[in-house]
Amino acid sequence: MPRRRMSSRAVKVGMLGTLSMSLAACGGNSYTADCVDGYSYSGGQYKAVSDRDCDSGGNGGRYFWYYGGTATGTGYIYNGTTLKPRKGEIKTKSGRVLQRGGFGSGSSSGG
Repeated sequence: MPRRRMSSRAVKVGMLGTLSMSLAACGGNSYTADCVDGYSYSGGQYKAVSDRDCDSGGNGGRYFWYYGGTATGTGYIYNGTTLKPRKGEIKTKSGRVLQRGGFGSGSSSGG
């Protein structure tokens, strides 16, 4: 039976997911959370929006927290994950703490 060949895009997405899960599994780190618009996804990036959009219930899943991403300088975020880190401190760009970190901390709030 011939082997199924994966496109380079599928491989990149799979590798990014594996990297994101690895980062989320690490404890004792500090993460930044950005509220993003899920409808804006394009070219591997999400448009950053106000934290209030995520705080107000996310509008049926349209808005959600995106952890550990990198800002483009044009209002978009990439290379993050939607998987909330289980350990470590999570802060918004404005400095509000969503989850307290520290040694052995696994408790969380918000997000």
